[in-house]
Amino acid sequence: MRKFSPLVIWFGIMSLIMITGIVGFMLIEGYRFLDALYMTVITITTIGYSEVRHMSDSGRVFNIFLIITSFSVFTYALANLTQFIASGEMALYFKNKKMMSALDNLNSHVIICGFGRNGQQVAKTLRGHKVPFVIIDQRDEHMQQHLAEDPNLLFIKGDATEDTVLRMAGINRARSLVCALPTDADNVFIVLSARSLNHDLHIISRASAATSMPKLKKAGANHVIMPDKIGGTHMATLVSKPDVVEFIDYLSGEEGESINIESVGYDKLPQEVKDATLKEIMEWKKTGVNCIGVKDKEGKFLINPPDDFIVREGMKIIVLGNKSQINKMTHNVG
Repeated sequence: MRKFSPLVIWFGIMSLIMITGIVGFMLIEGYRFLDALYMTVITITTIGYSEVRHMSDSGRVFNIFLIITSFSVFTYALANLTQFIASGEMALYFKNKKMMSALDNLNSHVIICGFGRNGQQVAKTLRGHKVPFVIIDQRDEHMQQHLAEDPNLLFIKGDATEDTVLRMAGINRARSLVCALPTDADNVFIVLSARSLNHDLHIISRASAATSMPKLKKAGANHVIMPDKIGGTHMATLVSKPDVVEFIDYLSGEEGESINIESVGYDKLPQEVKDATLKEIMEWKKTGVNCIGVKDKEGKFLINPPDDFIVREGMKIIVLGNKSQINKMTHNVG
């Protein structure tokens, strides 16, 4: 907002000069408002039209003062305004204003803190699943290439450890926050701040050292991920169970964007199928999705549950299907 100040100052100065001229001519010469406005405009713009009527000596002195002051100030202000426009600061202001408006309209979005390799991968996956997100990173130059590739990318340049920056990202309306900074201490600080600002926020944090995992959990992170550990496990599993891993990668990767796994909570189920069996729920307005698991109130999973399993309050159904099937089901139960 500060970068818009030259334009605000320019309009403020011009308004002040106009008011001064109008009031001066009305008081000194007794002009009516329209005549005073006319004299002020032709004086400031140095057009040189005839006066409304012959001025007194006091009026001429005031007019000389107004001409010198307005011309000097107007020239200086116009030079600053021209520089403001030519330097691209005005375009940047309107771009930032558009971004702030988009941030204000975000709801149930994801906040990504840090846009390194992990943060970029998170953003890429979320974009593929059409999940709204906003990025916080201190390195402005680091974002220029990505903004050039995707001008609609929502990016805040700032320190994610500061509460004001998190509030700017709409943390009170966000559904999840991903801490992807390389330093565990920064991630712990962000998790603490985020949890205090939004108690219901789902927080996922990166950890570089195993000793940081309990600290991040204690700070309020729901999940703590060690990228190196996951990468090593993934490679080892590709050796022992390559087909299974390839299938999971297909489901979660770009090639498998049409295949989705979704969780449907008890509260989203229609009244007709609440406290009903899985068979009744899955046959409700058939969409072709398959139930692959159930999560109970304690957070435990039951894989491939039987058809006569009764879904009760606090449970979630994990379903598998293509994008259209998932959309149809969520529309039916939403």
